[in-house]
Amino acid sequence: MNTIIKRTHVRYSILLFLFLATVFNYADRATLSVVAPIMSKELGFNPEALGLAFSVFGISYVVMQIPGGWLLDKYGSRLVYGVALIGWSIVTMFQGTIYLYASPLIVLVVLRLLMGAIEAPAFPANSRLSVQWFPNKERGFVTAVYQAAQYISLGIITPLMTIILHTLSWHYVFYYIGAIGVALGIFWLIKVRDPLSHKAINQQEVDYIRDGGGEPELGSKKGPAKISFAQIKSVCVNRMMIGVYIGQFCVTSITWFFLTWFPTYLYQAKGMSILKVGFVASIPAIAGFIGGLLGGVVSDWLLTRGYSLTTARKFPVICGMLLSCVIVLANYTDSDVVVIAAMSVAFFAKGFGNLGWCVLSDTSPKEVLGIAGGVFNMCGNLASIVTPLVIGVILANTHSFDYAILYVGSMGLIGLFSYLFIVGSLERITLSPTTA
Repeated sequence: MNTIIKRTHVRYSILLFLFLATVFNYADRATLSVVAPIMSKELGFNPEALGLAFSVFGISYVVMQIPGGWLLDKYGSRLVYGVALIGWSIVTMFQGTIYLYASPLIVLVVLRLLMGAIEAPAFPANSRLSVQWFPNKERGFVTAVYQAAQYISLGIITPLMTIILHTLSWHYVFYYIGAIGVALGIFWLIKVRDPLSHKAINQQEVDYIRDGGGEPELGSKKGPAKISFAQIKSVCVNRMMIGVYIGQFCVTSITWFFLTWFPTYLYQAKGMSILKVGFVASIPAIAGFIGGLLGGVVSDWLLTRGYSLTTARKFPVICGMLLSCVIVLANYTDSDVVVIAAMSVAFFAKGFGNLGWCVLSDTSPKEVLGIAGGVFNMCGNLASIVTPLVIGVILANTHSFDYAILYVGSMGLIGLFSYLFIVGSLERITLSPTTA
């Protein structure tokens, strides 16, 4: 009598780790935005100085994307991600000590630059691990889960940080959030493995991943010894990927408004207390979380119903981009309820359409997934430099958030245009023999 061996579900434990790591990736980024209204008063930072502190993270983050992708392809996601998680969490803790120095702004800028450089491999590693551990038909949901972690970070961790800020001081926000990240990084290195080296996985699950279009062998393959210009060019210079890069820049612009200036907007423009800001800011984040999960589920459902990859991935993106433009309604009302409703709808829409990483996983050459993720994240996260600086300059010159909100709202229209008229059909790029 033959015994049917059921496949294991180890991949979902990996998804949990991806989710938690991404929660604290965004929590560490958001620490400064939460403490900014209080810290800037204590240390005498003006809006332009604060905008600089917000944006320098993005400079090193963008610059290190391709080197970070190379590290992933060479040394694997488990090791690089785990070490990076511990590293950026330690840097977060040190940000709580900047008041001890004669030039706290310079120290803060240096630490934010260092933090951005260390965080660079995180999202390319998420993408790479999703290809290693999941078949194509589950990848939309997987991408939605780890992308939704940013909303959980904003919706749950942000109120926690404001409680720490209110009851203790801004220094302890950095200390506590950083310490949790260090503990998580150590746990990651102990528990996370590639599919073929994980003791708990059985052959049935490995076959399921492989037969469904995943790459469980990816972690055991040697990545490229060196990055050639031809390899990078083959990933970058084609119409489809250029359109995807533009779309990701637009989505990331909306994200970085919420990660940086949103608490200050509620505190200064709407006159809310810092404690109220923490809880009110969580409402759009929860909406974004729901939208993020729903977008991934809808995309995978369309794929299983027989729709093309192009339709299944682009439909949620286009709908989300269009709906995100409602954020501009906040400029035309004095009602806090309407403002938060507009922000919540916009963040829901941004989450629903935030499938750029899924598109990347579906279309990038499997031989250079780390590099491809690095290039993609580099282009998208130019917004992490541009958005905080642009808003800081707008505030310094107009003393109003109105044009800042219009700028953020315009990103939805630009992203919509890109996916409608530039991206075209989605298909996997293959490296030519001269570049492989």
